[in-house]
Amino acid sequence: MHVVAVLALPDTIAFDLATPIEAFGRIRLPSGAPGYRVVVCGSQPEVSAGLFRIATDHGLDTLAEADTIIVPGLNDVSVDAPEEVLVALTAAHSRGVRIASICSGAFVLAATGLLDGKRATTHWIAAESFRARFPAVDLDADVLYVDEGQVLTSAGASAGLDLCLHMIARDYGAAVAADAARLAVAPLHRSGGQAQFILRNRAAVKHIAERTELDDVLAWIEQEAHRDVTLHDIAARASVSIRTLNRRFQAETGQTPMQWLTGVRVRHAQQLLESTSYGVERVGREVGFASAANFREQFRRLTGVAPMNYRNTFRERMAG
Repeated sequence: MHVVAVLALPDTIAFDLATPIEAFGRIRLPSGAPGYRVVVCGSQPEVSAGLFRIATDHGLDTLAEADTIIVPGLNDVSVDAPEEVLVALTAAHSRGVRIASICSGAFVLAATGLLDGKRATTHWIAAESFRARFPAVDLDADVLYVDEGQVLTSAGASAGLDLCLHMIARDYGAAVAADAARLAVAPLHRSGGQAQFILRNRAAVKHIAERTELDDVLAWIEQEAHRDVTLHDIAARASVSIRTLNRRFQAETGQTPMQWLTGVRVRHAQQLLESTSYGVERVGREVGFASAANFREQFRRLTGVAPMNYRNTFRERMAG
């Protein structure tokens, strides 16, 4: 039987730990036989999981029996995983074991070097920290999960379930995976990716000693994005030349001023789609887009879904 080992590390995210246990542990094949044997392997006999602690029945040595290893996320990504965990994961990979991470578990997987040169994802809120620590990894923070064959990664929270369903479909086919999705009351495939969940281009609240020359103009853009703002307007507000403005924006945000403006408008549009019944054309006008066509194009480009699909997803969640 296919053995799935879920790795419980100190400070594990309980949701990420429970998701693969439930998803794989409840699989039944057409014959009625279980599809997987799930074991929880701890780096310690007892590990913290937020507000409570988890006692584990198996140690790292049990990873040697696994066909698949799942690495859940950790609450504090700045803390390095124990060296013996990295060694165990590397050894498992060399034996051909499939290894998958959920959410910030990608930090643990990346620390082994197994993601170097590969495409991967993690929770969007930790993306910049991940890129800074692991520049050799091709991070795509806009998707729900990435399948690189033997190594897989997912975004945060419910994206872990998307990844588990994908692996079940790989192992036993779409019909078994569809049964698992129905049991979880979840779609087998979700439209769009992680991009639709990202709150874009929010200027960070900074201590006075950390403020930069762009802070005032970013706050101005936040207030004026719904107007017909031009690059010249932004440069005039910042009291600098356009060339200097572009250089400062690239250095601090990694974007041009107009890209930042578009991201702010899309975020404002997301808020209106979630909280009002305005038509798509009105939403586009309200946040500053010159035409409905341009609004739809930019919204889809940044979020991965059309405005109405976004509304249907997030208004339903709010109603629920």
